[in-house]
Amino acid sequence: MDSGINHRPSWDEYFMSIARLVAGRSTCLRRKVGAILVKDKRILCTGYNGAPAGLRHCLDIGCLREKLGIKSGQRHELCRALHAEQNVLIQAAYHGIPVAGSVLYCTNLPCSICTKMLINAGIKRIYYEEGYPDDLSEDMLGEAGIELVKLPIKQDVKGC
Repeated sequence: MDSGINHRPSWDEYFMSIARLVAGRSTCLRRKVGAILVKDKRILCTGYNGAPAGLRHCLDIGCLREKLGIKSGQRHELCRALHAEQNVLIQAAYHGIPVAGSVLYCTNLPCSICTKMLINAGIKRIYYEEGYPDDLSEDMLGEAGIELVKLPIKQDVKGC
């Protein structure tokens, strides 16, 4: 009987477990999201949702959208945080890392705003675990020919 000790994770399990770890850095009070860009089985960059560098986080000052009772997926402009997908693209640009042709592993399906950015950045495939209340996102990804793969939610792979 194999207790999982000899289980070597698939590449998808490996990269998604890293995206979940990255999500742990999120400072959002509503949803913790992590994203990584991968090309040729190499991690290019990581990102999580949170306030821009040097600004106070929602953990510190509270969530305006929560205070106003705004539902998930609506009125993104009132949120002080960047989405994980935005941050991963910004970090890559900041460090001069080309991302065209790469693959995104994200704990959540990107919203339509992030989807537009990912399409224009040349991302070719998106792996995600959980949905997001934004039908337009899936429609645009399909129209752009970007493969969308929903992975089953798994427990993190245990290390040594």
